[in-house]
Parts: sequence; C-alpha cells; structure tokens
Amino acid sequence: MAVLSFPLPRVGLPECLSAAERDVALGVIAGKTNAEIGAARGTSVRTVANQIASLFKKLRVTSRQQIAALGCHATGGEAKPKRNP
Repeated sequence: MAVLSFPLPRVGLPECLSAAERDVALGVIAGKTNAEIGAARGTSVRTVANQIASLFKKLRVTSRQQIAALGCHATGGEAKPKRNP
C-alpha cells in the first residue's frame, strides 16, 4: 500500500489580522464549524463568532466562503471546505 502526501498550500492572509483572527480564518478556510474552531482553540463558540465578524469587517467580505476564497486566492489554490454528510 502506498500513502501519498501533498503539502498544503501556504495561505496568504493580510497582516492586519490578529493572531487569533488568523487562527480562526485558517479554521474557516479548512471548512471547520465555529464549534470545531472554538474547541481547537479553547475558546467559546461566541468568541469565534465575534472573531469571524471582525474578519468580515477587516477583509470586507460577507461570507465564510469569501474568507476561504481570499485565503486560497493568495496562494493560487482552490477552496475545498469539508462538508459533513
């Protein structure tokens, strides 16, 4: 059995984001829910929602898909959020 591994593309996010906002943006780009992002960061779902609202303002977007597209656009990659069945 062969296992193939491919490096993830580097995500180019604006420098104006705080470290917390950058972590949350990476979670959004990965297709995670607010609850999953909060659990991974040790913060509440409400805190994640507030940080996403801040991302919307700073990045001048209106959806999570636009955040993912911005992150992948800077790298030439393609946004492929995971979906739960």
